[in-house]
Amino acid sequence: MDLQPADIMLQFCKAMADESRLKIVGLLSAAEHSVQQLAAMLELKEPTVSHHLAVLKQLDLVRMRADGNFRWYRLNEKVLGKISRDVFSRPSIAKLAVSATASGSERKVLGNFLDGDRLLEIPVSFKKRLVILKWLTAFFEPGVNYSEAQVNAILKLHHHDCATLRREMVGCRMLTRDKGIYRRGPES
Repeated sequence: MDLQPADIMLQFCKAMADESRLKIVGLLSAAEHSVQQLAAMLELKEPTVSHHLAVLKQLDLVRMRADGNFRWYRLNEKVLGKISRDVFSRPSIAKLAVSATASGSERKVLGNFLDGDRLLEIPVSFKKRLVILKWLTAFFEPGVNYSEAQVNAILKLHHHDCATLRREMVGCRMLTRDKGIYRRGPES
C-alpha cells in the first residue's frame, strides 16, 4: 500500500461501512471460507460476495488461496494490525486534525516541508516555522507531563534537531517548561 494514512483511513472506513463486509471480516477472522460458503452463511448471491471480497482485497485485508477449482479467503491479520497501529494511532489522527483545520497556505507549508511524518528541514521563515511547530504540537497530549527526554524522543521521530524544535515550541508557548517538566501550552 503506497497510500497516505489519511487515504488508507478513508478507504478502510468506506470498506467497513457495509454490514455484509463487516460480517465477512468477522467470518474470515474465525476461519478460511470460499465464496460459496460465505454466500450461503450470509444469504447473499455469490457475485455480491465476490464484490465485497474485491473491496476488502483492495486494502489487502483479505488473502486468497487457490485449491483446484476453489478459492479460499482468509483475513490478513497482519495488515489489519498494521492499519490499526499506523493509521488509527493517536499521532496519526492528531496529524489529520491539524491538516484538516489548516488553511490552504498552511497545507502548502506542510506539503513543502514534510515527507510523511518526517520534517525535511526547519523553515527559516518564522511564519512557516509556526505552521510546523503547530503541527508538531499535535503529537503532545493536553494535560500530560513530559520529561525533556520524552519531548526529545517525540520530536526526534520527526526531525533530528529536537533541541531547536523544543526551544522554539517553548518560545512560542506551544509547550510550557517548569522545573524540567514540559506540558502542551495554552496557545495550542
